[in-house]
Amino acid sequence: MGRVRADYPTPRRGVDRMPNENSEVLTPRAQKLLRALIERYVKEGQPVGSRTLAKDAGMTLSPATIRNVMADLEDLGLVSAPHTSAGRIPTAQGYRFFVDTLMRIKPLTSAAVKELEAHLQSEASDTPSVVSTASNLLSQFTQMAGVVTVPRAERVTLRQIEFLPLTDRRVLAILVINESEVQNRILQTNREYSRDELTVAANFINAKCAGLELSAIRGVILDEMENARLTMNQAMIDMVSVAHTAFADQGPSRGEYVMAGETNLMDFSELSDVEKLRRLFDAFNQKRDLLDLLDRSIEASGVQSFIGEESGYQILDDCSVVASPYVVDDEVVGVLGVIGPKRMAYDRVVPVVDITAKLLSSILNSRSEAP
Repeated sequence: MGRVRADYPTPRRGVDRMPNENSEVLTPRAQKLLRALIERYVKEGQPVGSRTLAKDAGMTLSPATIRNVMADLEDLGLVSAPHTSAGRIPTAQGYRFFVDTLMRIKPLTSAAVKELEAHLQSEASDTPSVVSTASNLLSQFTQMAGVVTVPRAERVTLRQIEFLPLTDRRVLAILVINESEVQNRILQTNREYSRDELTVAANFINAKCAGLELSAIRGVILDEMENARLTMNQAMIDMVSVAHTAFADQGPSRGEYVMAGETNLMDFSELSDVEKLRRLFDAFNQKRDLLDLLDRSIEASGVQSFIGEESGYQILDDCSVVASPYVVDDEVVGVLGVIGPKRMAYDRVVPVVDITAKLLSSILNSRSEAP
């Protein structure tokens, strides 16, 4: 496997937005205090007071001066005060400004990269296992939830089809696709078909369509039916029509994902509400919204981040998602990432996601190139 580069670009925003104008408004002093506030809040999860800020930022400022700067940051929507005189906490907009402008990436050590690679290589012979391992590693290295979408099959081709008669005018279609995957589909028909009739229909499809992608087969069948309509008897036309329905809307199947470490989210106070966790875990189980969100990273180059409401899904308003695509043969086949609270250590999560995506891509490419 080739060497994986450990360069860490700033993660792109997960939404199309105008450039953050606050970078031109904030003074260097305000930016330094905001960085110190976010880093302290990420570490402890408690509102940060003026005295702590001055110490963390290494600046000799009076409490009054710091309070004035905090008031300016609050006016800009970058921090908020949850309680009177209780210090400030960053807002989602504050985190966004931090990620876009202030964040200093903390690269993984060479030992950590080697550990990631060794674990992934140990499962390299089996794609489902290496994907599962990747999600577990993302969770272990960040102490949050790791998620990896299952690689999408770029080509789904028919190897063979067989039809078996069932009761109540139903037919079982057995499809062998790609090398050995088997799919079963039950078709509702307008009449009963004998086993011999269905064998004739299967032979027709196998002769005309074996080796073609499923998404193209319906068109081929329609063309064949039109060209041979004068020579086919009505029974044969009916049977081929049944075969035609077996390929209705059967392009590549919707992706799935493997998730690990969901229970880690219970350790963060802002996500520990029982009802909030229940709804969040329900969303993970239903998969639709999270898959839609991850799909938005398919065309991305490198790491993307979705902070709070940027996801577009209310259930994720208190969460952030840091994600990156992974590739095989220069084609994006999936996305992996980390889900956690907005109060995540982005400077540590970004390199974990970035390196894991590169390692997974490298391992899967090595497998695809193997004889």
